[in-house]
Amino acid sequence: MSYNNYLDADAAWNCVSEFRNPTCVVVKHTNPCGVASRDDILEAYRLAVKADPVSAFGGIVAFNIEVDEALAKEIREFRSPTDGETRMFYEIVVAPKYTEKGLEILRGKSKTLRILEAKKNEKGKLSLRQVGGGWLAQDSDDLTPEDIQFNVVSEKKPQDNELCDAEFAWLCVKHVKSNAIVIAKDNRMLGMGSGQPNRLESLRIALRKAGDDVKGAALASDAFFPFAWKDAVEEACESGIGVIAEPGGSIRDGDAVDCCNKYGVSLLLTNVRHFKH
Repeated sequence: MSYNNYLDADAAWNCVSEFRNPTCVVVKHTNPCGVASRDDILEAYRLAVKADPVSAFGGIVAFNIEVDEALAKEIREFRSPTDGETRMFYEIVVAPKYTEKGLEILRGKSKTLRILEAKKNEKGKLSLRQVGGGWLAQDSDDLTPEDIQFNVVSEKKPQDNELCDAEFAWLCVKHVKSNAIVIAKDNRMLGMGSGQPNRLESLRIALRKAGDDVKGAALASDAFFPFAWKDAVEEACESGIGVIAEPGGSIRDGDAVDCCNKYGVSLLLTNVRHFKH
């Protein structure tokens, strides 16, 4: 295990542990590039990889349920959706536990595959980061969708399924490096944009990855949109996004509301921002 292995494994485990239903998360360079929740964990795994198979290759795959024989075989044999031929390769698999057969199969996949067993982190820890003059400390970002209010500020109210999509996207985006945008639908990530100096560019990356599936999907932003017209909010609306969830707090929040009203898009303000650095 290298320094980066530990960071990536921790990021994958922290993300997948937040979901209640059987979930798979794929991480590359601490960013979740694929997330999916399904009753069938095999389907969740396939959908998580499908979100960005190019980034998933050589990444970390994490599960919040036991890895059994069937899942281990799927991890070992699954071919990349990009060509249907290349067998997916991972640096690390993380899960709460493994069956004996599942462990045996994974050990045979690759000599370099790290297989980790992890326990869910406790809430209330400090987030620490070293700077030149010492250490920065802040409370960890422990909030889940159940802890906050998604306040509807647009004329259009979201349907129940749209609200669920927004909550799923919001839970994903807290683990993506700022400026962060996540597009999700039906309990799976369709695309994400991360680490860009401006939010508009992160949006465009997420939209490109989501492709045609963006129609009617939910979009979550880790922080407010500084501009709406001819910027990220309007481009999201024009692309077919059905609901947007963002913290709010900009002096131009009114523009975001007006823009969403013009395009018939639901806008939800959470009053909570993430800003992962």
